[in-house]
Amino acid sequence: MTSASAGLSPLTPLSSAGGSSPSSPSLPLSLPHTKGRSQPQLPAVPAACPLRGPAERGGRLWGRALRIGCGGGSGGGGRPGTARPGTAGAGLCSAPLRSAAMLLGPRRLLRPWRLLRRAAARPYRGEAVAAVGSRPDAGSALYQENYERMKALVKELQEQAEKIKLGGGEKARKLHTSRGKLLPRERIDRLIDPGSPFLEFSQFAGYQLYGNEEVPAGGIITGIGRISGVECLIVANDATVKGGTYYPITVKKHLRAQEIAMQNHLPCIYLVDSGGANLPRQAEVFPDRDHFGRIFYNQAVMSSQGIPQIAVVMGSCTAGGAYVPAMADESIIVGKQGTIFLGGPPLVKAATGEEVSAEDLGGADLHCRKSGVTDHYALDDSHALHLARKAVRSLNLQKKIDVTVEPSEEPLFPADEIYGIVGDQLKRNFDVKEVIARIVDGSKFDEFKALYGDTLITGFARIFGYPVGIIGNNGVLFSESAKKGTHFIQLCCQRNIPIVFLQNITGFMVGREYEAGGIAKDGAKMVTAVACANVPKITVIIGGSYGAGNYGMCGRAYSPRFLYMWPNARISVMGGEQAATVLATIAKDQKAREGKQLSEADEAALKEPIIRRFEEEGNPYYSSASVWSPF
Repeated sequence: MTSASAGLSPLTPLSSAGGSSPSSPSLPLSLPHTKGRSQPQLPAVPAACPLRGPAERGGRLWGRALRIGCGGGSGGGGRPGTARPGTAGAGLCSAPLRSAAMLLGPRRLLRPWRLLRRAAARPYRGEAVAAVGSRPDAGSALYQENYERMKALVKELQEQAEKIKLGGGEKARKLHTSRGKLLPRERIDRLIDPGSPFLEFSQFAGYQLYGNEEVPAGGIITGIGRISGVECLIVANDATVKGGTYYPITVKKHLRAQEIAMQNHLPCIYLVDSGGANLPRQAEVFPDRDHFGRIFYNQAVMSSQGIPQIAVVMGSCTAGGAYVPAMADESIIVGKQGTIFLGGPPLVKAATGEEVSAEDLGGADLHCRKSGVTDHYALDDSHALHLARKAVRSLNLQKKIDVTVEPSEEPLFPADEIYGIVGDQLKRNFDVKEVIARIVDGSKFDEFKALYGDTLITGFARIFGYPVGIIGNNGVLFSESAKKGTHFIQLCCQRNIPIVFLQNITGFMVGREYEAGGIAKDGAKMVTAVACANVPKITVIIGGSYGAGNYGMCGRAYSPRFLYMWPNARISVMGGEQAATVLATIAKDQKAREGKQLSEADEAALKEPIIRRFEEEGNPYYSSASVWSPF
């Protein structure tokens, strides 16, 4: 949603790139034997050639093979989408081959001409990657039903997200602004570069998690934004939600954001306005390993690793929360508004009898002029955010990219067609390659082991120009599928290519035949490969995520950098009906041992609450509320 801990991700259309790619039979491209001629010619290829490369990529072919002088390619000099005179169309090989060197490379030219002629007669293999996907039957009843039901789910998601953005309610917002403060989302808008996006995490954290006690967004806003051209992790307390105090889910969300910062080496900017730990829930917030104290531990570790920590104190910063600015590399405080103290005025009076104001105890003048806890004095929120932008600008950070990035392309198909293809009925099958075709550049997908273990789809593609390996489910996992997935994950690690998992999995195949065939061991190999993969992993749950299949497809326990759930998705150890049947069978066996029978009415009464509970807890809102998913 919202945030690889908000979990759900609205499926808004990315583009409506027209027209499906024309389909035509594959044409054998080969060099003819040309006796007495030194310049062999490639046969002209119709414009409908399925190898669609240079005309669509602005004359730039990518791949592992030698670049050759075809229309728009590096040696052909042609413009994108045009053909040279005397050739048919602007397909992959629409320009004449200038020399054998362009095709075969200098190493082969060192061979005798006899061997060169023999090599030239072999089939030609193009560089372009074939596009996948097809036009759906948009007029069919099934497509229309899927589309409308999915659209309704997305609309509901967006409406709930807008409510959450309001924070703690009208009264709390008015009180906040009456003190001259900007609302937390306004602070973020002014902090990040104008017009740049903000990738919010865990927007649905705490959603209906505490009964009637609402904690919108978990009382804290986290995400990635660009500040002075630098991508930063932003953590902003929302004082309109319970005074910005930390509930258990607030701590979990804060720690998850810091984990993302550490994984991606992102500077951290803390916009502090918090009353500290929520005292009625102190046992769930304070003492354990991953409770409140872990926030400061992470700050210290990240600072030692060279990950900058910058704090902007824009309100109360009490008790343990005082360590956020104190442990930051650089800190800013707003005059007459920000305060930092380990014990507030009430605690000081109770402990020592001393009466002191919050400003005198821990205000901006004290910490900028006397204690030295803070480094910069800001006049108001806007000034503080300006100083924060200056601090980021002085970090002297340069983004390093260790993969080859190419110009991005829009998919050949509109993204909103996913609504009609996937739908919200998990029992209906769909081809995951149709989903891939609507998210990857140019809908181009270089499939790996296409004829083996076909219930698992693997292959290489690009998203916004970045290379990715994609693993998607097309059914239950068999031994062949698991071995195929293991092999592909190892390839991606070897080549330093990030992996995207598209989860729609009921689990590994069960039964005597498959147990005898070693499904447990083959599944374990895939799970091991996922756990040990040393490249970035991103998981998108686009359907079901059940049982051990969740592990093999990089569920939350396997540390994907980001994890999204679509609003139709479900996650649980097994389906509700299966769980109810298992428990009913156990109950029947117990009754049988006692010489009794379980009536149909009793069986139905036993199953009904189990099915309902599994449905509630498998819902993507529940998952996102618990920050199982990072988006």
